[in-house]
Amino acid sequence: MAIGAAIAAPAAAQPVDTALIDAGSANDWLTYHGSYKSYHYSPLDQINAGNVRDLEIAWIHVPGRSTRGLQSMPLVADGVLYYTGSYSRTFALDGATGKVIWSYIPELDETLIARQTHSPYNRGAAIGEGKMFVGTVDGRLFGLDMKTGKPLWETKLINSQKLTVGFTGAPVYAKGVVVIGAQGGEWPYRGPIFGVDAATGQKKWEFLTVAGTDDAMKTWGADSWRTGGGGGWMPGTFDTASNTIWWGTSNPAPLYDWSGADYKTSGARPGDNLYTSSVIGLDVDTGKLKFYHQELPHDAWDFDSAVGEFVMLDRDGKHYVVHPNKSGFIFVYDRADAKVENVWPLVKNINFVKTIDPKTGELIGRRDFQAGKVAEPLCPFIGGGVSWNSGSYNPATGMYYKIGQEWCMNLEVVKTTPVTEPQAQLNLGATFKMAPPPDGQIYGHLDARDPITGAKKWEVRFPEPPLASILSTAGNLLFVPDSRGVLHAYNATTGAELWSHSDGLGHQGGIVSYTAGGKQYVAVVAGFGGMLSDEFAPNFGEPYKSMPRDEGVLVVYSLK
Repeated sequence: MAIGAAIAAPAAAQPVDTALIDAGSANDWLTYHGSYKSYHYSPLDQINAGNVRDLEIAWIHVPGRSTRGLQSMPLVADGVLYYTGSYSRTFALDGATGKVIWSYIPELDETLIARQTHSPYNRGAAIGEGKMFVGTVDGRLFGLDMKTGKPLWETKLINSQKLTVGFTGAPVYAKGVVVIGAQGGEWPYRGPIFGVDAATGQKKWEFLTVAGTDDAMKTWGADSWRTGGGGGWMPGTFDTASNTIWWGTSNPAPLYDWSGADYKTSGARPGDNLYTSSVIGLDVDTGKLKFYHQELPHDAWDFDSAVGEFVMLDRDGKHYVVHPNKSGFIFVYDRADAKVENVWPLVKNINFVKTIDPKTGELIGRRDFQAGKVAEPLCPFIGGGVSWNSGSYNPATGMYYKIGQEWCMNLEVVKTTPVTEPQAQLNLGATFKMAPPPDGQIYGHLDARDPITGAKKWEVRFPEPPLASILSTAGNLLFVPDSRGVLHAYNATTGAELWSHSDGLGHQGGIVSYTAGGKQYVAVVAGFGGMLSDEFAPNFGEPYKSMPRDEGVLVVYSLK
């Protein structure tokens, strides 16, 4: 059962297919990362550095029941804005007026939701072939008619009632296939990524991020692969030239291991634990593994690779992929095979390793723990030197803009046993508490960097780390929604602040730009209450103590 509402739609939507998404329609926002290039960049310049001071609210939309806030990335096609809220509530709105065209509210397993630590937020959808594709926290994927919101098919992909996990991240549509990964690496399961036929909803393939091949199974001692965690909870992207889905995978379970330096042969999960904390390349038609790079072998810190950002760049005849990792390092790959081309640190406070070899990706001087209290704080905090919010690459400036997080944590590693009956239970293997870095205060920063070398051009500092995705435009603008609820616009070349406006709620979701009726708009979601933003009130005080919880709003701006 579901609640649905429909009002006469605007003119028929332009068909969204793989070629259109790949080209990156200037007036639209057709996939989570904008296009398959994953720039989070808009080529629109009607709103620009010269007139951004005239930006004002055009309209707002309140989705209702925003438990854990709003974390979605809106999509736009032919002047219609589509987005999701908590509980996979899905809306189609007139992009110029905010008028509701349709809404779809699926009926979910509320008992299951009460057991999940991650739910019930939803981070977005995919569109293609006249459909909108939305996952749910109880393990289903829906195909909705883009014009009416009517469900065309529904597929149960995960036995969430048993495994507890479902879907919170957005899917990716490519070549008639909808690709989606399961949430969270902290649960004792095997982190499936699915390929589903967009026309029928039939499952085409499934790839297990934990021991998904015979060789990978050998990297899990004592049958630990059976409860190994994994999962690709954020959307990756598609390389049309090679027919390859790029995806990031999450940490193994338990999060923290007590093996110490003997992690290859002892502890909760002996071995390198493939393919957790890795980037993988899958054939979109078959789901077969084409290549991989494990960024953190035997991840013992929860600095996984499921951050779904894969920026496709061409420079000097070479084809690169730039991928942030929660560890605070940025990995640069050869697009053909994920060969490491460079690794550079975005944040200052990193001590889980001494460094990462920029030529090979090898971890140098890693810290592995035994059971008990860890003497020195671990940096970064579990929230990562980088979180799942996306940065932005601006081809006009050549700069990659990215949020870094300077924070650490006090850690006590605790031996655990996986619980799978009657339902799977969270398996952390530690208790932890946010702590300041050794050199001072917790803070966040926006960096403008060369994406390949990491060379920094400028930085803007924030008193608390921003948790939302950012957007750059051809109008020489960079939009940054911060955690205090303020949307900032900076000069993309210099970093000078040009405009700001409070949305009233902390930001932890997406921001996009599009046109409707010949006018440019900027749409941002606001609403705090996720797993990471829950840490802000106890650690930072105001305005977070007084900030409304479990509320959300979509705010859309245009010029006066």
